[in-house]
Amino acid sequence: MSFDKTIHLPVNADEAFALITEPERLRRWQTVAARVDLRVGGEYRWTVTPGHHAAGTFQEIEPGKRIVFTWGWETGMDLAPGASTVTITLEPDADGTTLRLVHEGLTPDQAAAHAEGWNHYLERLVAETSTASGAGPDAWAAAPDPIDHLNCAEASLAVLLGVQRKLTPADRDKATPCESFTAHELLDHLAGSLQHIGGALGADLSDDTDATPEVRIAGLAQVSLEAFSRRGIEGAVDMGFAELPATMVAGILNVELLVHAWDFATATGQEVVASDVVTDYVERLAQQTISDQVRANGSFAPAQPVAETAGSLERLIAFTGRTVAA
Repeated sequence: MSFDKTIHLPVNADEAFALITEPERLRRWQTVAARVDLRVGGEYRWTVTPGHHAAGTFQEIEPGKRIVFTWGWETGMDLAPGASTVTITLEPDADGTTLRLVHEGLTPDQAAAHAEGWNHYLERLVAETSTASGAGPDAWAAAPDPIDHLNCAEASLAVLLGVQRKLTPADRDKATPCESFTAHELLDHLAGSLQHIGGALGADLSDDTDATPEVRIAGLAQVSLEAFSRRGIEGAVDMGFAELPATMVAGILNVELLVHAWDFATATGQEVVASDVVTDYVERLAQQTISDQVRANGSFAPAQPVAETAGSLERLIAFTGRTVAA
C-alpha cells in the first residue's frame, strides 16, 4: 500500500526544498525538533509529536527537485526506521511549486494512519507558505497522551521554541522575570543548563552562540533529549556536584524549558500557548524538584501568592517564585 498526494505551494522550488529538509523550516510545520544529515546515506531523526520519533536515511537528493528517504518509527506503528520509503518531487509551475509526496511500503493499516498524518502536515505546509501567520502551533504536539517525563519535556520544548522564534535582536537587552537577567543573559543561562544536563547524560553538544535563539536552543535541546531517550529515567545521573535521580534531572529539564518560555514571553510581550496537560504535569514535577533547600541556595525565590481561580500555568509560575500579574 502507498499514500500519494500532490499539493501546490506558492513559493519557488528552492524554498520548497528548504521547507522539507532544513530543521529550522521543518519545525515551522511538521516537527517539534529535527536532526538532519542531508547527504546520501545521511540519517535524520524527527520528533514529529512528543514521544513519536520518525527516523531513516536519505537515499536520493536533488536540491530543488527531488528527495527520497526511508521512513519508520522508533516505537509504535510496527514500522521500524528504514522500513518504508518516502519520495518527494518538486516541479515549478506558473504560481510556485507543485509538490508530490509518495509514501510506499505500508500495510493497509499503516497507510491509513500515515494518510491522516501526511494530510495534517501537508495542510500545515500549505498554511506555512500561504498565510501571514504561518502554520502556527501544532495542536497535535500540545498534549502528549500518555504523558511522561520525556514526552512532556518535548512538548515544553515546542512551547519554548514557539516563543523564541519571535525574538528579535531588539529584545536582547530587555529585562526578564529572572532577577538581574536580560533576555540575552537568560538565553546564555538556558544554553548552559542544557549543556550541563546533556553532558551529564553523555551527549556530544556544540553550542552555536552565533545562531538565532531558537536555532541555538533547539540544537542543544534536541541532542540532550535524544540522550535522555536512549538512557531512560531509571537510576541516578552524575551531575558533577551530586548524583541526582534521573527523574529529578528530567523534572529540572521540564521546568527549565517551560518556565523560561514564560520568562521570554513575558519579557517580550508574547503569550505562552501551552496545554493544561503539560502545565499540570510540569507543576507536579516542580513541586517534587524545588525544595526549601533549593530555594535557600538562591536558585528560586519563595513561592508567590496566586488567585484561587488561576490556571495551572499561573500556579506553576508562582510556585517558582515569580509574580503573576493579576
